[in-house]
Amino acid sequence: MVTSAVVNTYPLSSYTFGTKEPKMEKDTSVADRLARMKVNYMKEGMRTSVEAILLVQEHNHPHILLLQIGNTFCKLPGGRLKPGENEIEGLKRKLTSKLGANSANLVPDWQECKKLFLVHLSEREYFAVPKNLKLLAVPLFELYDNVQRYGPVISTIPQQLSRFQFNMISS
Repeated sequence: MVTSAVVNTYPLSSYTFGTKEPKMEKDTSVADRLARMKVNYMKEGMRTSVEAILLVQEHNHPHILLLQIGNTFCKLPGGRLKPGENEIEGLKRKLTSKLGANSANLVPDWQECKKLFLVHLSEREYFAVPKNLKLLAVPLFELYDNVQRYGPVISTIPQQLSRFQFNMISS
């Protein structure tokens, strides 16, 4: 969780990237996903999700790490919390399961509460990306107001980050 208006960003080259077994989707279609979400809502109530904004720098410009599914769909790493799960612990669990990241270093008739957390990355980190996904470093200027490509949540991240000062740390 962010407690400071200054965010240290490190070069993309200071991170290590590998692969791990593919993470299969639970649903084979959008209709199946919506049906599963509706059943879960009836059992558990409002769905709460957490997602991480992981900032790195490339060419002295801030980039966000996004997971790409197929050739078009991008998402932030994270996911749904278990009922009653603490948001920070849930985010750490999701980052560990999605990216193999050392989470100790990372700080229609139903509703969904989605929270985004700016995660301060340490200078060195290893990310294990499922083989069926790609981890992209996307510059903030490409995300800005690009709803068609990145959707309504990711395309507003540059505005949300405008209140922070970036401290570009070179290796």
